[in-house]
Amino acid sequence: MTTLAHTFHIPVMGTGHSIDTPIRVAPFGIDSVISIVDDLLVERIRKYYAGEYGLPFESIPRSAEDGRAKRITAYLNTVDEIVRHKFETLRNEPFFSENDKAKYFEMLPDSSTLKNAWEQLKAMAPSVDREAMEQKLSAMMRPGAIDVNIMTKLDRLLNGSGGQPMSAEFSDANAAFRGFAMSTVRGSVVLSAGFNPRLFGYMGEFRDFYRDAAGDLKKKIILKVSDFRSALIQGKFLAKKGIEISEFRIESGLNCGGHAFASDGQLLPYILREFHEKKEQLTSTFQPLIDSFYDSMGWEYPEPARSEQPLVTVQGGIGTPGENERMLKEYGMDRTGWGTPFLLVPEATPVDAPTLELLKKAGEEDLYLSGASPLGVPFNNIRGSGSQEWMKEQAAKGKPGSKCPKGFLQFNTEFTEDPICTASAEYQVLKLAEIDRSGLDEAERHKSRGEVLEKACLCSHLGNGSLIALGIIEEGRGPQAICPGPNLAWFDRTYSLREMVDHIYGRGPSLVPAHRPHMFAKEMSMYVDYIAQQMTITDPDDPKAVKRIRTLRDNLIESMDYCAEIAAGKAYGDENLASLAEAVKTERARLDALFASESELA
Repeated sequence: MTTLAHTFHIPVMGTGHSIDTPIRVAPFGIDSVISIVDDLLVERIRKYYAGEYGLPFESIPRSAEDGRAKRITAYLNTVDEIVRHKFETLRNEPFFSENDKAKYFEMLPDSSTLKNAWEQLKAMAPSVDREAMEQKLSAMMRPGAIDVNIMTKLDRLLNGSGGQPMSAEFSDANAAFRGFAMSTVRGSVVLSAGFNPRLFGYMGEFRDFYRDAAGDLKKKIILKVSDFRSALIQGKFLAKKGIEISEFRIESGLNCGGHAFASDGQLLPYILREFHEKKEQLTSTFQPLIDSFYDSMGWEYPEPARSEQPLVTVQGGIGTPGENERMLKEYGMDRTGWGTPFLLVPEATPVDAPTLELLKKAGEEDLYLSGASPLGVPFNNIRGSGSQEWMKEQAAKGKPGSKCPKGFLQFNTEFTEDPICTASAEYQVLKLAEIDRSGLDEAERHKSRGEVLEKACLCSHLGNGSLIALGIIEEGRGPQAICPGPNLAWFDRTYSLREMVDHIYGRGPSLVPAHRPHMFAKEMSMYVDYIAQQMTITDPDDPKAVKRIRTLRDNLIESMDYCAEIAAGKAYGDENLASLAEAVKTERARLDALFASESELA
């Protein structure tokens, strides 16, 4: 008898909105992910929770040597200690009572071996055997994982006190990784936003990411990927260093929360099919490289570990039990990720009251891909956030931009020798002045100014909501940004943790209306919108740019054809396949019309 994990996880949501989610849900066996991009935010959250649980707290100042890594380690150790305490308290509660222990078992998927054993226990009469069964089930309970996320490309290399660049181990990504590696947490680090050779090369410094004699990994790597090719490339790089990928986490390119990294036109189902068909390659390709590394180190690769296969999971836009079931059964996914809906679950995420109201009222027209990120990457956003209102007020006062208090997104050298952030007041003043001096006509100047002023201080604004929700700062003292995916439009109130978990598993009434478009339909329309936007900025005289547009179109058409096959098949549960069939017709017509009107790009 073994304990089965939940078949879903809660992904990272910005810097702040899953910052303490493990404390909230891990005692119930649910895995979730913390962002460790902002070490200054985690320090404030650590102070709060140390006070709440009577733990010792000694501030790690911003100027401390290796302070970024130390702050991250200290926070993760605090989270780990609190989760262990809450879990043990829950586990020691009695059976046959309406308590959190009962909630733990009730929320498990119906397919769980542990849940089935619990159902058997409830049917047993009081006896010595029942007492033994109680002890056995209690021993089998496990808390959810405390995982962390690193955006690999956010990797500044700062200068030391003498003004000289610090060594590579002190880069933002390496320091964050070290902070996790040195913590007591036995979880995984989720690597997102692409390939970073410096970070990937640094991972081998830590023995906990290699197998011990028993075949265990104390700490694991989860790689967020957009397609099978990127999984192979990054996986091979790490395998040559003996580093194993424990999970490949596939995410929709556009139909997700936060930053959106568009594919080359392949839709999620097309990508999932390839992973399903080629899954065995992930092991057959990487294991010989891993074996070779262990041999070179004089280590023996533990034989029991050879039976383990990397998990393959998916997230991005899943909203109904039927869609969830398709991911697990049709494509053989090991788990699914549910992020945005949990923003409406106060038991799981710290969202401030005004933003929570905004989320509940949001319709499809309020959720959009914005240009708010200083990274220059499309960013899923919501209209009317505290961050947007604050930026408008600043611009109206003639004080555009932010003071840039943290600087994690300082990459622009357009006007300065040292990198600055495009959301900073320094950059925006300089850029707006350049636009005013330009020879652009009024309409073009207005458009260019709008693009500059749209940039938000995500470093601070994405964390402010959690600080307000926890009472660390007062409402109005920090503009709040949030980054839900389009899926939010179909969830319109707050939910209990049990309600959301039951929805995922198809237990009880659906939380979304039957006419909600299929997740594949929504993604398809977003890609047509994306291509339309890309065509407006593509130079017809640039062969490389034109080739990319054509590749996007051709791949999207191929994906649409596959979606038509899906729509003609049998639905899983409450899937709205009729909406997918309609989307194939509508979006194909839109795509054809786009290229007919732009014949030089066809």
